Amino acid sequence: MQRDRYPAPVAVNTRILFASLAAAVVVSVAGGYALSTSNDSVARAPATDDVTISSAGTYLEPAGIPTNDSVQGKKLPTVMLADESANSISTADLLGRPLVINVWSTTCEPCKRELPAFAKIHHELGDSVRFVGVNEGDPVAKARDFAKKYGVDYEALSDPNGEFLVSLGISGLPYTLFIASDGTIVAQKGVELTADVIRSTITDKLLNR
Repeated sequence: MQRDRYPAPVAVNTRILFASLAAAVVVSVAGGYALSTSNDSVARAPATDDVTISSAGTYLEPAGIPTNDSVQGKKLPTVMLADESANSISTADLLGRPLVINVWSTTCEPCKRELPAFAKIHHELGDSVRFVGVNEGDPVAKARDFAKKYGVDYEALSDPNGEFLVSLGISGLPYTLFIASDGTIVAQKGVELTADVIRSTITDKLLNR
């Protein structure tokens, strides 16, 4: 009798085979999940360079970051700003009583966050302090309507040619000046401000009470 040219197939224990395949799948999925979790933990690690301002004192910006020029103690430069009708307004015409100038932009997130705080203190102090918002990069009418959504109803001006920023050496927004009646800059802030900081700075530096 002629023998088969191929050996007889070996019986396979299907239960063992399926168990092995299932174990391999579990190991593969677990490994992939661990790698994904590891990558996510790196990608989502909290920033370590957040800065919290808890004092109304002078803010020193971190080394390596462009800083605003120091203008505290100097006179407010005389430059031309524009109102919503495109009329020229001299900064010299803003003087005569304590003045707060907040320089901001609609694309600046910290600027938007602090607008309600300026609106709050403006309403608290009434006419004892003049508040002016100087917008960068937007038509005055657009900036005024934008600020109204945050409760702002004080004067809105713009710096169409960037002359105000250049004259003060402003390199970043938000930026706020606290100015005495005679035009002397008594405090400058280059960070997002809270209502408490705005109020205390005005009280200590402008109203002396």
